[in-house]
Amino acid sequence: MGKYRIRVATGDSLLAGSSNPVQLWLVGEHGEKDLGKILRPIRIREVQLEVEVSLYLGRLLLVKLRKHKSLVGFDWFCKWIAVQGPGTQGEAFFPCYRWVQGNEIICLPEGTARTVRDDPQNQFKKHREKELEERRKVYRWGFWKEGLILPIAGNTQWDLPRNERFLEDKDLDFSLSLAKVLKDLALKGSLDLTNSVRRLEDFNKVFPQGKTPLAERVRNCWKDDALFGYQFLNGANPMLLRRSTSLPSRLLLPPEMEDLKTQLEKELQTGSLFEADFSLLDGVKPNVIIFKQQYVAAPLVMLKLQPDGRLLPMVIQLQPPRNGCPPPVLFLPSDPPMAWLLAKTWVRSSDFQLHQLQSHLLRGHLIAEVISVATMRSLPSLHPIYKLLIPHFRYTMEINVLARSNLVSKWGIFDLVVSTGSGGHVDILQRATAGLTYRSFCPPDDLADHALRLWGVISRYVEKMVSLFYKSDGAVKDDPELQAWCREITETGLQGAQDRGFPISLESRAQLCHFITMCIFTCTGQHASTHQGQLDWYSWIPNGPCTMQKPPPISKDVTEKDIVDSLPSLHQARTQKTFIKFLGRRQPVMVALGHHKENYFSDPGPQAVLKQFQEELAALDKEIEVRNAGLDLPYEYLRPSMVENSVTI
Repeated sequence: MGKYRIRVATGDSLLAGSSNPVQLWLVGEHGEKDLGKILRPIRIREVQLEVEVSLYLGRLLLVKLRKHKSLVGFDWFCKWIAVQGPGTQGEAFFPCYRWVQGNEIICLPEGTARTVRDDPQNQFKKHREKELEERRKVYRWGFWKEGLILPIAGNTQWDLPRNERFLEDKDLDFSLSLAKVLKDLALKGSLDLTNSVRRLEDFNKVFPQGKTPLAERVRNCWKDDALFGYQFLNGANPMLLRRSTSLPSRLLLPPEMEDLKTQLEKELQTGSLFEADFSLLDGVKPNVIIFKQQYVAAPLVMLKLQPDGRLLPMVIQLQPPRNGCPPPVLFLPSDPPMAWLLAKTWVRSSDFQLHQLQSHLLRGHLIAEVISVATMRSLPSLHPIYKLLIPHFRYTMEINVLARSNLVSKWGIFDLVVSTGSGGHVDILQRATAGLTYRSFCPPDDLADHALRLWGVISRYVEKMVSLFYKSDGAVKDDPELQAWCREITETGLQGAQDRGFPISLESRAQLCHFITMCIFTCTGQHASTHQGQLDWYSWIPNGPCTMQKPPPISKDVTEKDIVDSLPSLHQARTQKTFIKFLGRRQPVMVALGHHKENYFSDPGPQAVLKQFQEELAALDKEIEVRNAGLDLPYEYLRPSMVENSVTI
């Protein structure tokens, strides 16, 4: 009994408010009170109300709300509700951060995170079960292509749950920016159809204005072996390079290359021999663009790590050996310059294919989507792991639907200008999916030196959070919601990936921490490392051609014309540049890692852990800034202030 002070916060976006009346209920341990239609959340960001309640409610458990439709129904984005009860009890915080639609009743539990074990009196049991039942109706698994991991159901962004859609600031920026680049492409691209590329310098016609300093460096130095090798570690696709444990069986060295074999074996023995093998592309059917055949190769590059830190190519094989065919030509740095340059250009085009499809789309976007959909289907909003993960799913489902419907769809960008379009890209995704391993998503188990520091910071953050809610390994094993979540990811979303190391159960706190760290890193650092370099490394088209228009060379008699004729047409190049610039630009609506404004935890423990995480990220960011100041080529892609909190573009 007594006076209750209620604060209601509406979202910051222009259309977050609603003129519709909202009915509120307070639900406590000892009773429930209908407060009536006391709220109209029009545009005021925070509304304060005071109400007299004649019942003794006890400790507040839930706030229920229902938006009633007037002549016109307007959705309302509610951030949170806070209630100060009578007496000395503190303010109870009820996080929402979602749209209130229709006239359904929404229940907001008090923001203290609770596992099933933390609710011995089953005060929230019915709420948890009902919430997941309703979520599973809305967040349904879809199907895209045979042999691929599952997406959210829906063919367009309009099919998605409202809470997964772009807010208007993001939507407006995305739509207007896309309209502008498409207009520019239509105006300038039509002229490209009548012009041809005659010299390598002609690609300056499509080199973007407002280019990055690194893009300028790439244009000037793309022929250099050192820059070619550098990209395997610090370029747009740092996922392919491996330290050699033996000479690859596909590398057939003729007798006259005995000296090369000796050099390779020497580097192998000292641990300085590396390889980049593009065998995943072998046999992929190339595209036909405007009645013209395009071409795909599956190169192998052997590189040596110099004492000064440079990674230099030693030999390039453009295709694997074929039975009944002469051994493939091996290209060497000592070859005629044009022959060696063409071989490297073929490698760069192959890297473009695997980067965009395997490293970026599959390992960044699609895996993040699986994690997000499984979380929404398996963990109620009270669960601590839900609260920990939910900020890292913002906008992921919509950007992925847009990618499937515009980039890799029939008549999408890949079909129009990329050598692996018109089906080859799906083949690559299917092959890459079959090879996905849990270990490859965990940098401490994989070659990813730049990722180790960021992984470590995320890992410590996760360990501190987990320790607040799971005091023993048994608490992990006995959490049915947690186990269901793990199975939903591995068995359903990833389509039975347990044979590739993904867990189907979580048996200890250490295993749980590792798995959650993988989830957060995939949605943040993993995606950033493969997304942010596009504008730097692909603005100069010959350094990352989207297609090749002549077959791989079988001799070393190569001229500049042979290289130019192999590269994309001016129209293809402009289309590549247009979308690389649009998708690769720094997002104006960007939330840096760990700096989300949503507060899903009401208890002080998690808030303190998040603050420590932010402090560690800031320290790492400063350390990278100082280190970069002394580098010829600064590496920014895993700098925490540059890493987005979720996959949004």
